[in-house]
Amino acid sequence: MSSAATPVLKATTPPSTRGQLNGILFVALFAAAVTQLSALPAIANLGLSPLIVGIVAGAIYGNALRDGMPESWASGVNFSARKLLRIAVGFFGLRVSLQEIAQVGLPGLTVSVLVVVSTLAIGTWAGMKLMKLDRDTALLTAAGSAICGAAAVLAFESTLQSEPHKSAMAVGSVVLFGTLSMFLYPLAVHLGWLHLDTLGVGLFFGGTIHEVAQVVGAASNVSPEATHIATIVKMTRVMLLVPVLLAIGMWVNRSRNAAAGADGTKRKLAIPWFALGFLALVIVNSLHVLPDTTTHALNTLDTFALTMAMTALGIETRIAQIRQAGPRALVTGAILYAWLVGGGLAITVGVERLLG
Repeated sequence: MSSAATPVLKATTPPSTRGQLNGILFVALFAAAVTQLSALPAIANLGLSPLIVGIVAGAIYGNALRDGMPESWASGVNFSARKLLRIAVGFFGLRVSLQEIAQVGLPGLTVSVLVVVSTLAIGTWAGMKLMKLDRDTALLTAAGSAICGAAAVLAFESTLQSEPHKSAMAVGSVVLFGTLSMFLYPLAVHLGWLHLDTLGVGLFFGGTIHEVAQVVGAASNVSPEATHIATIVKMTRVMLLVPVLLAIGMWVNRSRNAAAGADGTKRKLAIPWFALGFLALVIVNSLHVLPDTTTHALNTLDTFALTMAMTALGIETRIAQIRQAGPRALVTGAILYAWLVGGGLAITVGVERLLG
């Protein structure tokens, strides 16, 4: 009797499902450790968000200790790096409200649109034509610089269905140049190199610095008023993630169909539903349907989910693949950074004179 019942008990938990759950749990525990690590003053003061720390720590593990992880867990890691990140990017919309965007009015929106569109165009052109990068790496690097750092890289990675090491290269650019901005921008203001008033500082910082945390860190070294304006302008850039993803999705789909035209096969447009979810949650947040405590709790949970996704991407990243791009991806990021500083300042001054 007892021996006959044993196979039934084993059959109720398929090894593949159990392995996937174990992989997800492993990534969650890893992300929890990363969250604690990023809260340390030495790291937090650098403006490095848990997302950034996650991909770095994940890459170190993936390249040095990957053999210690059971192979059956790989599907759970892949789930965290793909499906979970789509959900997390969608919930990022709870951080933005239409009322906040309205506070900076037409100047803030104009700076955001001009910076995002120009940076994407210059980054794609410089990456593909000058640096001879593949399309996905160029787009990911441009997106991280143009919109919202690591979160934008995640969103584009999902839409493009690109390889993890390409996202890692783009995030590396965000870390390097975004961190430089945190120190150089406030220093330039205090030394009198940037002749901008409070509105101008907010527009410039929020319109050109990569990560949300980096914007807050840099602007807080100037004034509370500049920090408020810069944060709202930055969130306006985040809001542009939706139309940009839809436009990029259409362009990529057209390119794939053109390449497949010889055999007559056509692919339907893969609509990034998580981007539409992002927009829906922006509207929910704007209507104040949810209590503040609930919104805060969801944002905290969303940050953790994004940290899981970045950690999983890091685990799947191989340094050997990054080396293949050599310095080209970094040079592309440097070109974009030069544009953000010089071109972004010109856009800010011009917009403030016309609309400020």
